[in-house]
Amino acid sequence: MHNSAQNGGQTGSSGQGALQVQDVTVRYGEFVALRNVSLTVNPGEIVVLLGANGAGKSTLFRTISGLQRPVSGTISYNGENITGRDAAEVIGRGVAQCAEGRMLFPELSIQKNLILGAFIHRRDKNGVNRGLEEVYELFPILRDKRHDAAGSMSGGQQQMLAIGRALMARPQLLLLDEPSLGLAPLVVEQVLEVTRRINATGTSVLLAEQNAYAALQIAHRGYVMENGALTLEGSQAALLGNDAVRSAYIGV
Repeated sequence: MHNSAQNGGQTGSSGQGALQVQDVTVRYGEFVALRNVSLTVNPGEIVVLLGANGAGKSTLFRTISGLQRPVSGTISYNGENITGRDAAEVIGRGVAQCAEGRMLFPELSIQKNLILGAFIHRRDKNGVNRGLEEVYELFPILRDKRHDAAGSMSGGQQQMLAIGRALMARPQLLLLDEPSLGLAPLVVEQVLEVTRRINATGTSVLLAEQNAYAALQIAHRGYVMENGALTLEGSQAALLGNDAVRSAYIGV
């Protein structure tokens, strides 16, 4: 794939609520994990980041979230430079990440895992209770099992809990890192449908996925990442119709 990709959507908007990553480079020692990465997520969008395992998607998410510092480049959100801010500050600005691998506390109950998601951003009890209700409306199974240990649930239910915990911070932008990884096809459909519903409430979503076809069904735009660099970008239709994307990520 090459850089002269068809550009679709509203790339480059700098309005309120936009995430802008500009020329970000990240190194682990001598290894360049991200190389001059630039992307935008506009308010109300689902933007999918496609790429194979090891392409750099999780490193980009960690860098946006404040868990990894770039050696160069800038990240801004709502017009404010958040480059190098610590993770708690980034969450406080309205950006929450649901990490790959779920990162739950398996011995704690479902409800306690959810409440921990509100710890940094929502200290008032009424606000936390409202957040719990919103998550339980989205994932009724979590309400039914709220007193069960998180580790006792199926993989799909644990993924729902991980997404719900991120939502407890009331983000304006949700970073979803490989939410379908290891899940059965029917559960993948459920997780992506919930992602669409979250977006319909006004939350912007940056979604990292290897399941390109399923992710592009709900995305407005997308980028392709290979070896730490963005090699392609375009609208949903442009990427679905791109022969290189279809060959590499959809198996057509």
